[in-house]
Amino acid sequence: MKVGQVVSLHQQGYPSKEINQIGLAVDKAIVNANKQKKRRDYLGGSSLGEECARKIQYRFMGVDIDEERDFSAQTLRIFQFGHSIEDQMADWLRQSGFDLRTEDKNGEQFGFSIADGKIRGHIDGVICGSSGSIDLKYPMLWECKSANDKKFREFCRNGMAKTNATYAAQVAVYQAYMELTENPALFTVVNKNTSEIYYELVKFDKHLAQKMSDRAADIIMSVQSSSMLPRIAHNRDYMTCKWCEYQNTCWQ
Repeated sequence: MKVGQVVSLHQQGYPSKEINQIGLAVDKAIVNANKQKKRRDYLGGSSLGEECARKIQYRFMGVDIDEERDFSAQTLRIFQFGHSIEDQMADWLRQSGFDLRTEDKNGEQFGFSIADGKIRGHIDGVICGSSGSIDLKYPMLWECKSANDKKFREFCRNGMAKTNATYAAQVAVYQAYMELTENPALFTVVNKNTSEIYYELVKFDKHLAQKMSDRAADIIMSVQSSSMLPRIAHNRDYMTCKWCEYQNTCWQ
């Protein structure tokens, strides 16, 4: 079936009921597949830098997100496109001569596990060298993101740390636990609207990595002692709380 054929059927007078059924069936399959994914039972290095530690604690405890905050099929498609873009970016780097490695000898994604598996992370890759004349030192961590045009422009203007504190924490934690602290990490962002690419070399932030490690320890100890970390705000109208998937759980 050619791309756009469903649209042409609609234009030729086919009832919109059948068209809607196609869309609903696809969306339902996407949502159901996501629900069947195994939930994390550990603290992920990619989320330790989020603004609210209590939100991270809820995730670590395996608390169900508020029903009305569940991801829509459209949002899940956006996430999946992000993974596809990451794969394409990896191909582009390899084509340009970089020795980029994204899997170990067993075909598994590189990562780390500490604190009896309670803290884990999976990195996008490690660049071990280059066949070109680029003056860099290896090995170096590689982390890739994608963004819409507005957010992409923010990265270009302000850099990673000022644009997204969660990403900055993720890179620092990954560099620390993967023992890739000596050389700067390569951070890339692909613009989903224009396919432009943002590149940044990120030096290891020892203090940020330690701060995130301490935060993880605080979350684990709070769960073990059956106590909840403080809320980030005094009321649920705070912007971070308004968009949190645990808003009702936290404030009820």
